[in-house]
Order: sequence, then C-alpha cells, then structure tokens
Amino acid sequence: MADPAHHLTRQEARQVVLRASLLEAHRPTDLLTVVEQLTALPVEPSAAIAPSYDLVPWSRLGSSYEPVDLVELLEQREVYDDGDGIRPMADLRLHLAEMASYPPWEGTRDWLDANELFRNEVLDLLDADGPLASRQVHATAQVPFRSSGWNTDRNVRMMLSVLLGRGEVAINGRDGSHRTYDLAERVYPAGVEPVPLADAREIKDERRLRGLGIARAKGTVLPGEPIHVGEAGEAAVVEGTRGEWRVDPDQLALPFEGRTALLSPFDPVVRDRKRMEELFEFEYVLEMYKPAAKRRWCYFALPILHGDRLVGKLDATADRKAGRLFVDAVHEDVSFTRATTTAVDAEITALAGWLGLTLQR
Repeated sequence: MADPAHHLTRQEARQVVLRASLLEAHRPTDLLTVVEQLTALPVEPSAAIAPSYDLVPWSRLGSSYEPVDLVELLEQREVYDDGDGIRPMADLRLHLAEMASYPPWEGTRDWLDANELFRNEVLDLLDADGPLASRQVHATAQVPFRSSGWNTDRNVRMMLSVLLGRGEVAINGRDGSHRTYDLAERVYPAGVEPVPLADAREIKDERRLRGLGIARAKGTVLPGEPIHVGEAGEAAVVEGTRGEWRVDPDQLALPFEGRTALLSPFDPVVRDRKRMEELFEFEYVLEMYKPAAKRRWCYFALPILHGDRLVGKLDATADRKAGRLFVDAVHEDVSFTRATTTAVDAEITALAGWLGLTLQR
C-alpha cells in the first residue's frame, strides 16, 4: 500500500464524521439540505420513540423539524422513498441503471419470469386503484416464492418489492404505518435520463462519502444504504486502527464545535457499527431483537453524542396513549461531568417537547 495522503488521529477522524453528518454546534436550517448531505434517510419505522426517518432529521434540525415536513417533501416530489432510503429526487438518475438490471439474484429473476401473469395483474390493479397498501393488492402467483427467510409465501409483498427495485412500482405515501404502492410513472418525474451504471456507482460513492466524511472502501453489506465508498475521496490512516480509510478531503483541517445529540440506532454515525467502534471506541448493540431478560440497555436505546464522543445510551419509551416520555435510565459509558449531565438532560427535555409528551423520569 502506498503511503496514504492523510494521517489522522481518532479525534480528527471523529470530527470529520460529525461535520459530514451535520452534527456540529451549527445546525442546518432545512430538511432538504439534510437529506441531500446524508444521501438518504433510513426508512426503519420502529416507533418506540419515533421512526428513524424522523429521529435523524430531529437530531440535526432540533425543534424546528416536524414530521409533516418530510411528508410534504415526499408529496412535492422533492424526495422519494425507494424502500432502502428516502433520497433526493435529484438522485433518481443515479439509480435508474441499477433498477434496469434488478433483481441481481438468479432465483428471484427466474421467479419473476415464471410469474408474468401475476406481475401484470399487480400492475393492472395499481393502474386502476393505486396507490394501494400491500394488503389491498389481491393477486395470485402462478409460482409461489420459496426461501428460507421471512418472505416465504408472501407473494404479493415479494412482487411489490421486486417491482419497486425494478422501478416499475414506486412508494406513493403511507396508509398508517404501511407504505402504499403505485405505478412509478405517477411518482417519478418523466424524462429522467439514467446515468450509465459505472459512472452512477462512482458518483454515488462520492456522494456517500460526502455524507459520511470517512469510511472504508469496502464493508459489510447492510440492508438499506451501503456503508462503503469504493475509491471515492483520498486515502487516509487513522491512529489506533488498521488498514486504509477513504476520507473526504473537503472535511479536513476545518474548525469543529461539538454539541449534544440523541441519535437513532440507525443514524449514519452509528449504523456502521465497526466504524463506530474503531473511531468512537463505543460499544452498542440494538437490543430490540433480544429477549427482554438479555438486554443490557433497553429495547431501542438511543446513543448519546456529547462533543465529539459517544458517551452513553438513553433508555426511554414514548407512551403516546399516556402522553408521557418515560426515561428509565441514562447509561453512562464514561462518567458524566456536571456539564455533560446538564447538556444531556436538556436534550432529553427537548426530545419530550418535540414529541409533545410530558417527561417522566
């Protein structure tokens, strides 16, 4: 490996991440700027406190953000939900070429080919009655889908997912907590020219690195937005970590002023758990899938950012029927100073206010 262009301390690397992720003291002022900078909002809907597609903007914008703001951007076609993330509509052109070759799995392609009548039936229903939630789409597969996973025999959901990936179907709002589906031509603007696949992948890597600040060239494949950036940016090494990183050079050697924030477990800062552990030296596991007796923190613990460190986890639950935000614990990974405690308490109070709930400790 050639000598990398940049040598960073862990603190410098953390500050690059937080600047790129819009978690400095100077907050952004509008939602579209947040979505454009982060590339995509997570679509994970767990609402133990609030869905991640709302928590991530709130962590940046604060009380000025309201969930209706995101609904309006979707309705105005400024952003779109592709099932993997909520993205700027301007980025659709970067995804069209990949959509044209979807799905990448031979078994799924064979299943789609064997279900041409089923596919047309779904499209005809959406044409006539869309947008529809998946439970409202009544169509029959000629060949049932088989897998070892969650989608076995869930034929309508699987067909909608495949057609969404192919760009034939698009998400056009929600019916309660469920997405509604429609023909893509009713959601996506007409006449968008796809960027050629190789060029699109390069641009997407560059866009992704701009929102991450520093990342690995290759990484674990996670559901949703990728966490790796290919050869985007410039080579870097970070003290105390192994191997080469890719860094956005525009984020280097800039002033940094941190603040306190409560983060979604799917926030871009912590979603790549390996990067989080290496740069922030922070231990975190999402425990919503664990039996209650085996949880160390809670069902949906929020990582706590203070300055340029992740310092603890918030164990809280929003009980909307009771009108309360119940705070059961604040887990301190490092002993909080009085100033840290004050700042974290203020952020918890702000969270309750944003949710319209009374804080209950």
